This record gives sequence, structure tokens and C-alpha cells, in this order.
Amino acid sequence: MQISGARVWVTGASSGIGAALARELADRGASVAISARSADKLADVAGGRMHVEPLDVTDRAATVAAGAAVRDALGGLDAAVLNAGTWSRFRPEQWDSQAFADQVQTNLMGTVHALEAVVPTMLAQGRGRIVGTASVAGYRGLPGAEAYGATKAALLNLFESLRGSLGPHGVVVQTVAPGFVQTPMTDRNTFPMPFMVSPEQAARAIVDGMAKDKAEIVFPLPMMLVMKAARLVPVRAWTAATSAMTRRGMRRTQENSAL
Repeated sequence: MQISGARVWVTGASSGIGAALARELADRGASVAISARSADKLADVAGGRMHVEPLDVTDRAATVAAGAAVRDALGGLDAAVLNAGTWSRFRPEQWDSQAFADQVQTNLMGTVHALEAVVPTMLAQGRGRIVGTASVAGYRGLPGAEAYGATKAALLNLFESLRGSLGPHGVVVQTVAPGFVQTPMTDRNTFPMPFMVSPEQAARAIVDGMAKDKAEIVFPLPMMLVMKAARLVPVRAWTAATSAMTRRGMRRTQENSAL
């Protein structure tokens, strides 16, 4: 993909990876439109050099309308980077179906809504590119990530399916699976996060991957190797390892309560 001159829409662009990615694309000469819920934060990211289209991706009609507005503003659309997402720790011992549904609505259905906003037009014109953000958290189940991981596993499957179904029609589908990136979402985490990278490093990896037409853009490399290898661990061994994680967390909670 030629980044310079490309017309790109980035969702979830008010902070973190999305904001850094929008800036990286603009720095490399792309025409960029950005969306997220906060118009003020988007304006800060845009710095007067991007089209700002405020949007809550959980609203299907608004998302489809935003896609049309972005195409009008940019004079067409070459690529859509679907990056909107949220994370919060899930606690099975305090089961909250609404908290689970909130993550499904943003991470999964928000992406589905954005796909509806761009796929029909890309198919009609016989070209286009979808860059979908999943996560290495979707590779295997992890305690505390029951909701988030389920949505990211679904996205990994969705993008892989679309790669096969849309490719013959001229629409490229790329999957982004970041490891731990320093963002407002990871700032809320309480567990160790190895191989952390900055949003700027993540943005460079994503744009490089887009330019190289990589089907999967996974980073950082150590995290990719760990999580890819995790797929090969037998179920019994994985369950033993994750159960041990849970027991360590329980002991830490008990120790902190005793202080």
C-alpha cells in the first residue's frame, strides 16, 4: 500500500494507539479522518490537519452515516482502520452480564457497525483496505479477560474470515494484534505487563505493516512469540497455568486486606 496520498479513516482515535496512528499516517502524507466520542480530544489529535468526525461506534446508524461523511470529506476512502475499543477487568465471582455486554457492544459490535459503514462501498468500487484491531489477548483465555478476550478472539476470527471472502473482490483485510501498549486502557491494569511499547512504536509498526501488505501485524516481537507459542500449549497445561495465576492474585488480595 502507498501511504502517501491514501485516504484513511481511523476510529478510536482520541487517545492511545488510535491517536498515535492518525498522526503517523498524516506525517507520512496520508489524508486522515478520525473518529471517537470526544470531539475536543479529536480536535487536539487533528491539530488542524485531519477531518474530525465525532462518533460513538455502538450507534449503528450514526456509524454508517459517519462513514458516508468521511468519504465526502476525503473525496473517497482507501482504507479504514477500525480501532475503537474498551477494556475493563471482568470478575466472574461478581458476575455482571451488563459489564460483559458493554465490552461486546464496543469492541465487537462497534467494529461490525464500522464494517457496515465501509464494506459495501469498497465492494462496489472493487478496492479498499480494512485494518482491524484485535489483540494477542484473543489467542488464549486469560483470567480477568473473559469479556475483553472473548471480543478479541471473535475479531481475530472475523477478520480472518473476511480476508478470504473480501480478497477476491479486491478488498484487502489486515489484522492488527497488539501486545501491551502504554495507553489509558492499560493504565487501569493491575497485573504485570511485559514487553510494553509506546503508542508511537505501535503506530509505526501498524503503518509499516500496512505499507508491506502484511496479513497480520503483531507486535512487539517478544510478545508475539510468547502468545503464538501459547496456542500450542495443551489445554490441561494452560488451565493449570492460568489457575495458578488466579491463586496468586487471590493471595495478593488477602495479603493486602490484612495490611
